[in-house]
Amino acid sequence: MITRFVLRALEGKIVVAIGVLLAIAVLVPALNLLVPAGSAFHVPTYAVSLFGKYLCYALLALALDLVWGYCGILSLGHGAFFALGGYAMGMYLMRQIGSRGVYGDPLLPDFMVFLNWKELPWFWYGFDMFPFAMLMVLVVPGLLAFLFGWFAFRSRVNGVYLSIITQAMTYALMLAFFRNDMGFGGNNGLTDYKDILGFSVQAAGTRNVLFALSAIMLALCLLIASAIARSKFGKVLVGVRDAESRVRFLGFRVENIKLFTFVVSAMMAGIAGALFVPQVGIINPGEFAPANSIEVVVWTAVGGRGTLIGPIIGAIVVNAGKSFFTGAFPEFWLYALGGLFIAVTLFLPKGIVGTIQHGWNARKALKAAAEREKGEDTDMMPQAAE
Repeated sequence: MITRFVLRALEGKIVVAIGVLLAIAVLVPALNLLVPAGSAFHVPTYAVSLFGKYLCYALLALALDLVWGYCGILSLGHGAFFALGGYAMGMYLMRQIGSRGVYGDPLLPDFMVFLNWKELPWFWYGFDMFPFAMLMVLVVPGLLAFLFGWFAFRSRVNGVYLSIITQAMTYALMLAFFRNDMGFGGNNGLTDYKDILGFSVQAAGTRNVLFALSAIMLALCLLIASAIARSKFGKVLVGVRDAESRVRFLGFRVENIKLFTFVVSAMMAGIAGALFVPQVGIINPGEFAPANSIEVVVWTAVGGRGTLIGPIIGAIVVNAGKSFFTGAFPEFWLYALGGLFIAVTLFLPKGIVGTIQHGWNARKALKAAAEREKGEDTDMMPQAAE
């Protein structure tokens, strides 16, 4: 059953994309660790972390594409799931600091000592264990998505109203996490990490492993998303996106279909957040900002929603452009982002990959039509001779 599920996902372009990601997972660390620093092919350590951040963003965009591109749910709150996964990883990393913190407390993180906390909050217990923390990376975003989706989808909230509610959700979480008494570091968040699984997070080897894991997890989630999209369930998803009432009249429980997809997408976003935190070195409430979730929508639209590969390309292209513009022309970056989104909406409504696919399919259709006409002319020639 699992083999059939995997084989169903192995469409031509998906195989190529997975192969590229796995190759990158090997090539970039090799160029950093094995190639001398003076070589033109050497990839500096800071670039490894930067590329790893792009891959995490690509995974987040892929998660959004699963619910927006295939199920028609425009979520403006996926940044919340990303941030919750990041906080779960950040809590584990904070527990690993121990007595090496500024205040030397073996149990309480520095910000708790500074705020005069006397004991560790109950929700921090267990995060000193890596397996438990990784479980929470999946459970916390998944549980929030389940509870939110249970009420929203059963109430048949759709369209712009659902988008507004998801945006309100992430905004409410941002305000809550800004509070010092929540126990998550307040405005400063969680930072000053020392090590992960006993390895220094600042070491070049650790950063390369994190980059490779980001590429591998992106490839794995792409495989899962492709298998879902190409299955019979995926066809029902597209039906829900294009004609929800018709699918409902056919007897399908649309709310359960939406709920399952929403939870899977939230878990993928949580994984992206967990991989993001040790590579950038901080997680704070700013990651909950609604503007971040809107940016994810822009990445997905630029790449092409409903294509799986498109959002990955869109996230990497837009964030690479952001890195360039914020360094060279920082005051013009937001104008560039807005202009890009407008240009894509006007001239590439299907996104980069969607437009390429549409052109390729149109070319194949024209070629097939030309071959049919040629075949008909050939069949008519003997009749004319008679």
